[in-house]
Formats: sequence, structure tokens, C-alpha cells
Amino acid sequence: MRVAVIGGGPGGLYFAALAKQLSPHWEITVWERNAADDTFGFGVVFSDETLDGIAQADPAIHEAVSAEFARWSDIDVRYQGQALTSGGHGFAALGRKRLLRILQDRCAALGVDVRYRTQAPPAAELAGAYDLVVASDGVRSQTRAAYADAFGPDLDERHCRYMWLATDKVFEAFTFIVAERDFGTVQVHAYPFDDTRSTFIVEIDEESWRRAGFEAFAARDLPPGANDEASIRLCEEILADHLDGHRLIPNGSRWIRFTTVRNSSWRHENVVLLGDAAHTAHFSIGSGTKLAMEDALALAACLHEHPDVPAALAAYEAERKPVVESTQRAAQASLEWFENVGRYTGQEPLQFAFNLLTRSRRVTYDNLRVRDAAFTGAVDAWHADRTAIGGQAVPAPPMFRPFQLGGLRLRNRVVVPPTALYSAQNGVPGDFDLVHLSTQALGGSGLVIAGMTAVSADGRATPGCPGLYTDEQEAAWRRITDFVRGQTDTCLGVQLTHAGRRAATSTPRSDGRCVPLGDNGWPLLAPSALAWDAESATPREATRADMDALTEDFTAAARRADRAGFDVLELQYGHGHLMSSFLSPLTNRRTDSYGGSLAGRMRLPLEVLEAVRAVWPFGKALIVRISAADWAEGGISESDVVELCRALGEAGADAVDVSTGEVVAHERPRYGRSYQTPYADLIRNAVGVPVIAVGALSTYDDVNSVILAGRADLCAVGRAQLHDPLWTLHAAAAQDYTGPAAPWPVSWRAGSGRPPGARTDRIPPRLQLLRDTPAPVHQRWLPEPAATAV
Repeated sequence: MRVAVIGGGPGGLYFAALAKQLSPHWEITVWERNAADDTFGFGVVFSDETLDGIAQADPAIHEAVSAEFARWSDIDVRYQGQALTSGGHGFAALGRKRLLRILQDRCAALGVDVRYRTQAPPAAELAGAYDLVVASDGVRSQTRAAYADAFGPDLDERHCRYMWLATDKVFEAFTFIVAERDFGTVQVHAYPFDDTRSTFIVEIDEESWRRAGFEAFAARDLPPGANDEASIRLCEEILADHLDGHRLIPNGSRWIRFTTVRNSSWRHENVVLLGDAAHTAHFSIGSGTKLAMEDALALAACLHEHPDVPAALAAYEAERKPVVESTQRAAQASLEWFENVGRYTGQEPLQFAFNLLTRSRRVTYDNLRVRDAAFTGAVDAWHADRTAIGGQAVPAPPMFRPFQLGGLRLRNRVVVPPTALYSAQNGVPGDFDLVHLSTQALGGSGLVIAGMTAVSADGRATPGCPGLYTDEQEAAWRRITDFVRGQTDTCLGVQLTHAGRRAATSTPRSDGRCVPLGDNGWPLLAPSALAWDAESATPREATRADMDALTEDFTAAARRADRAGFDVLELQYGHGHLMSSFLSPLTNRRTDSYGGSLAGRMRLPLEVLEAVRAVWPFGKALIVRISAADWAEGGISESDVVELCRALGEAGADAVDVSTGEVVAHERPRYGRSYQTPYADLIRNAVGVPVIAVGALSTYDDVNSVILAGRADLCAVGRAQLHDPLWTLHAAAAQDYTGPAAPWPVSWRAGSGRPPGARTDRIPPRLQLLRDTPAPVHQRWLPEPAATAV
């Protein structure tokens, strides 16, 4: 078999070496346009997982790189004049030039034909002459561009500017520097990679970059490979207090923006992408070299395991793409955190450091406790002191600390969000609503909210939705709240809504869809005469009289909710319901004072909120749920969301329940673990109003992480509590918490401990003569000083 490799970087060379080992008879040729000793960048960081793979795949390479690693386990966060350290992480790094030399030597020893200073022929030409073409030609891959229709590239250029540098200051740990200057915030990602140097990446948001004066330097034309010396000298000046007299070392260094590379496919006929040509992940969570070498291992293995090239390439993509996409999701969260780092510079140092360390969601509260119990304990103690009500800090996991919501004190930070049960008859909640709400209230959460309760008959989404517009409905809700009050002191809430153009649909069918009721439905109302989708009826555009009636319907329902015994009222201003349709520019096309600008679009929602606030007791809490993103082009912007939430707080909302989407049928949401939390984070830190995070939060570890990092005040756990109505109590048991924030009902108290699992009665014998010495939590890179000649 004849194999052509375009690009002699670490990924291409490692693939060539592994493939040649597995199939010595293959003819493998690598084209590299640069000289063997040319390289860009400085240090390369590896995880223990990647190193284990290298050790198994090629012990010779592993032995060579391991002999020269800089190793450490600490992360230092330098912020507001303090240096906070978290240990137990584990890093290994070496110079990129040294790594390339090791891989080059290995390829030479195996008989791989590596052609330096040689431009590869076009991919199409190679594809006709070789059985396989491996395109490892980097982030600006010409191969990817040549076959763009097949690969479907998505190149997302980001906002921040960054410059890749080194320094002769040897940092002792992975060091994040977040420095506030008169022009804005600048951050540095630094780590050692040998005895004499460290990588030093300077990153800054666009506006701060301009104010600092870098724009004038970057505007000059520089020849290829030249350094932006003026910018480098200014960086040395700005960061002098962290360089301690040491210099910055460039290597073709200039300001660039990071580009996240994604491809819908990584293969086309006998051409396959590898490394940065296929994907990139932001440097703040790790090394592109690491991902490229993992690609190389998987590709070589799949070629060995499968009978032909098409099958091997399909297996390679099927194996690697989910791994890379998971890494990219974490990298995206990290990238966006650093893009918006100025949002967090008001946090106190301990919380800021925890927030930074958990930014990607790969590292969590529990994970940090295992790595460095002392650091996590210090953050815990700080948070417990700051959140104490009545002056007494109570030891408890973050999720079990109290919260003051308006006039209510919630015993913990867990919320059961509104759930559509579709079990009501003529808007009257029945026995299933009673069972559901009472079970959830007994499950330990601080607040349970009844869902999707209409303020009028025409405001119901389906015939099975409950309402609060008749005396019979009010009495039925009172029956439920009275029963729950007899069992527990859990706070109860109800969500009020008018479904707008999403009204008059069936209850969910077997496929989960709600379909329009047609002639069996009721009139639809919306800000503009726009149907939800092609199957739905066109709603009537709301008149002034309709808006007045709607305001009265909400206030009347609020009065009924108070009399029915609810502690909390939530107004549904999201998910494409009527108030949501007023707020989104995609669904509000009005030309009067209730449309157009954000001020016009939020006029009616604010009028309704103010009217409800006037009748809802101030000793009870009032929440507004919003969709903070429409997940569609032209939808509501982040700046509009911030302004909206500021206005909601001023109009009387005690908190904002931050959801996203379901505003238009053609939405394209980016689902993932805790995928909506960044919007709660934005609102809490930009506006200061209390927020509830909701959406794909399913573990107590995630809840603790969100609360402790300051991303939200409360966490709504939905589907996990449908799966396990005692989720909160079980979370307490799993964390050995037995305090008042998680009270077990007396009748269930015998089950409050964790039940024994399989084989828990077995006590294993000692099988080690000498026990392994635990690795120290804190390890720093402290190379021996170079010997001085006499």
C-alpha cells in the first residue's frame, strides 16, 4: 500500500511511524514544506491518558519524550494581587522542536520517506497516485479547502486577540494570569516546557486590545515569519510584574484570532483529515498536538484492523469524531469564559479561581475535592460564610445552603422546574397533579413549581393544561397546596402563562409531538399574525383591547394563586408563549409602540409584570422565566437579554429563570450538559439579579459547581427529578449530608442512608507488602540550576 502524508508536524509524523510499525512493507511518504529544524510554537502539553496511549503504541517514542518532560501538578491563578494554587492536576510538557526531532528520528529509523523543504503535490494528484492521502496540513489546510464540498468545513473565528510567545522565566506550574489594567483585562496562559523556558500566551479581548494601543502595531505589514516587536515590547511592559525582569521570546509571533475548525465529514474517497485540518480546540484546555497524535494512533489502528481503506476511514471517523466533539464542547465553554473574563473580575479571589478551574465543565466541585481537598475546602468555607442567613455559616455542600428569594427563605438551592403533566380536565388539576407535586415536595428540593398554568381558556397550550381562571380551578389548587402543607414546608410555586400562537394543540402523541387541534381548537393570539409552522393556524394580531384583557387575566390569576396557597409565582415569558413572542424580533413584527426596538417589544411584558407585582404579596416571591436565546439567526441578542433582565428586576421580579429556545420552529439549539447555564451566568454577573439555571443539569456535582462558581443562585433540575423524585434527598445521602436543608419525611427516614450495593459485605485482604506512596497533591517544576563553569 502506498500512503501519502501531507504535513510533517507531530500528527503526520506520528501516524507515519505507527503505520510503518504495523505494516513495514507499506510505502509511506511525508511531505513537509519547512526544514526539519523549523517549528512554530513552543511547548506541548500532554495528559496522562495520551501518554498511556503512546506508551502502548510505541515504547521507543514514549521513552524518548518521557526522559525530557517537565512535570508538575499545580495550577496557579494570579488575580487581584494574589496567587491561589490548586494541586493534583498532573501535567507533562516538552518543547515542540524537541518532540519533532524525536518523531523525525523515529520515522528515519523505521524507513519512512520524509521530504523536508518540499511542497506536497495537490491532494487530487496524490489521491490518484496513492492508495491513501492523509492531510495533516494544519488549521489552514489546502486539502480541506480543495474538497470543501465534501468535508463541509465550519471555521469559527473568535473575538479575542492572542499572541504565542515564550519567556526565559521558568514558571513552576500551569499559571493563569488575569491582570486588570486601565485599558481592560489581559490574561496569560503560561507553563514550563524545559529547564530554561516557558510558553507564554497573551490573550486580550478586542476592545481592550484597541484601547491598549496594539491596533496601531498590528496594522503594519509584516513579512512572513516576522515578529510584531512593538507589541511584544508593550506586552513586556504591561506584564512586567509577572515577568520579574525576564524577556519575552518570539517565534513568528504576532496578534491572531483563534479559529475553531469543525468539519461535517473528515474523509472523502481515499483522502482523510487529521489534526488541525479536521478540528481545533482552544489552547486554554490543552494542546492541539495532543489531539493530532491521538488522531494518528486511531487512524493507524483502524487501517490495521479493517480490510480496506473505505472501511478503515469510516471506523476512524466514527471512533474519533465523538471524542473530539466532546473536547470541542469543553473547549468552547473555556474559550467563551476567557472571552468574557471581564464579567468575573468583580468576584473575590477564591471564587474567581474556582470559577476559572471549573470553566470547561470537565473539572467539577467533586473532582476538585479529590484533586485538592484543601483548596476546595477553602472555597467552600468562603461561600458558606458569604451565604449565611442570620450570621451563622452552616457546614453543607453548596447546594444545601439557604437562599433568600424575595420575601422567602429557601432551605436549599434546588428547584423542581415547571413540568407539563397534561392531566387536567377543563383546566382543573386532578389527582395526578396532587401526587406529582406532593411527591416532588417531599423529595427535598427547596422550591417546587407547578407548570404551564393558563390565565384563560384560550391561553391553554393543550386541552390537558391546568388553569387559574375559574373558582373550580382555584379550589382544586387549594386542595393540592393544603395537602402538601400538611406533609412538608417545601415552598410551592405556580407558573402562569398564555400560550399565544402555541395554543390549541393536542397533548403529546407517541412521538412526543403536539399537533394543532384544527376545528376542535380555540382562537390563537400573538403580537403578529405569524403561524408557528406550516401546520399551524395563523394567529390574530393582538389589539390594544386584547392587551388590556391579557393584563387583567394575569393579575386575576395571580390573585387566585395567592388565595390558592402558592408561595411563588412564575410568569412564563419564554418558550414561544405569548409574552415570549412579544420579546423576540423573530416573532414580533409590529410597527406600533409594542414592536420594533427592544423597548417596544418588552413594553407589554413589563406592563403585565408591574400589574402582577402590584397584586402579588411582597412577602412572596415573583419569578420571570425567559428564553435567553432564540437559537436562530436574527433572534434576540445577548445585549438585549441583559437589558431585558435589568428591566425585569426594576419592575419587580425577584429572580429570572433562564431558559432558552422554543421561540421559533426552525431553531437550531446546541444541546449539551448544562448548555443553558452560560446564559444564567451572563445575566447574574452582568445585571446582578438572582437567577435560576436550568437545562441538562442532572448531577449534584454540576449543581454544586454552578452555585460555588457564582454562575447561578439556584439550579432547576427537571428530568433527573422525574426519573427520581427523591433526587435531592438522594444527593444529600450521597454527600453524607444530614442537615436541615434536606429533611427526610418521618415515614421514609429508615431509607435515608445509602443502601448497600453488590458485594459490599466483602472486605478485601491486603495484597501489598509495601503500600504505594500517594503522589503529593502539590508538585511544581523546579529544575536543577545549571552548573556554573569554573
